Amino acid sequence: MSLRRISLVAAAALLFCAVGLSTARAQGRSVANFSLKNATNTEISLKGFSANKAVVVVFINPNCAFSKLYQNRLAALNANYGAKGVQFLFVNTPINLEASAESAAVEKIKIKVTGGAELPLLTDEGQQVSTLLGATKTPEVVVLQPAGGGFAVRYKGAIDDNPQIENYVKEKYLEQVLDNLLAGRPAGVADKRAAGCLIKRF
Repeated sequence: MSLRRISLVAAAALLFCAVGLSTARAQGRSVANFSLKNATNTEISLKGFSANKAVVVVFINPNCAFSKLYQNRLAALNANYGAKGVQFLFVNTPINLEASAESAAVEKIKIKVTGGAELPLLTDEGQQVSTLLGATKTPEVVVLQPAGGGFAVRYKGAIDDNPQIENYVKEKYLEQVLDNLLAGRPAGVADKRAAGCLIKRF
């Protein structure tokens, strides 16, 4: 075997190991606590949801086209799984797209979706939570499950496999993870790359 081929094989093996370790870390990480603020500036603490079966942190932005495409899906997920003991936290996250001050002020509190449903947005001051959970895009979700006095990260990434057309969705990653956790099974999938607007870091 040539030296070049050996190098390619070694590089592929290293990449495979890195991906495997990344997935393992995503599913094995734990989070002690963090805080967000609601529209009335009241602090919402993660540990306040320790009695819930799972917590889904959704990083979203009202001005992101991808976030808008997921509004109805997220509202439906919130209603469906909220009734089963799953808490959704919708975090208003800045993106690399300048919005007017007027539109930002109007959209700051909640996202309106078709049919009159609304998604209450929370503020992540200093982007501490998005940094802690490693979020890079909107929309992106992180599923946390109460474990050992804290919360274990069970899934991070895309909501499903088709951000543009809901009717063409084949794989519902978030639903699969939640169904597994609610049934007492492992999450099944730890990480799926999200498609969306890049989060702006200050």
